[in-house]
Parts: sequence; C-alpha cells; structure tokens
Amino acid sequence: GVVEIHEQGMRKSTEVDFVCNEGSNRYYIQSALRLDTQEKTLQESKSLNHIGDNFKKIIVVKDHIKPWRTEDGILVIGVMDFMLDPESLKA
Repeated sequence: GVVEIHEQGMRKSTEVDFVCNEGSNRYYIQSALRLDTQEKTLQESKSLNHIGDNFKKIIVVKDHIKPWRTEDGILVIGVMDFMLDPESLKA
C-alpha cells in the first residue's frame, strides 16, 4: 500500500509492504531483516505511523525475538512466531 506523508510543506509517498483484510479487520505489515538500531526502527515504522486509522500495525523481523510494541503501539514480532502462531495477529 502507499501512504501519503506531508512533511515540511511537501507531499511524499512511502510504502507499506502488505495490507491484509480479514472480514472487518485490516492489518498493515512491514517486513525487516532486523531492527538493531533506533534509526532502523524509526525508518520501518515511519509509514505505519502516518496511517490515519486504528487497525493493527505490525513489523515482522527475521530474528527470533520476544514480541514487543514500539512507543506508538506497533507490534514487532519474529517471522517464525508470526507465521506459526495462529494467535499472532491477536497479540
């Protein structure tokens, strides 16, 4: 999906890797190899933070990590947990 961002008087488009619909639910999903720095976390969550609705936003990383949430409420989860845990979208 494409997200319009307005910064410093300019319009810019950024992308969300996946937008998935399940009934009346929608999920915005970014994929990243890892989030090993704060800058990388900000980069990957930037487009998600500019989406104006309250549907779930998720960053899936390659690393095996304990799921956690960013300051903005974005779920960060490892790809194996995301793919194998049927409850991962409900977390």
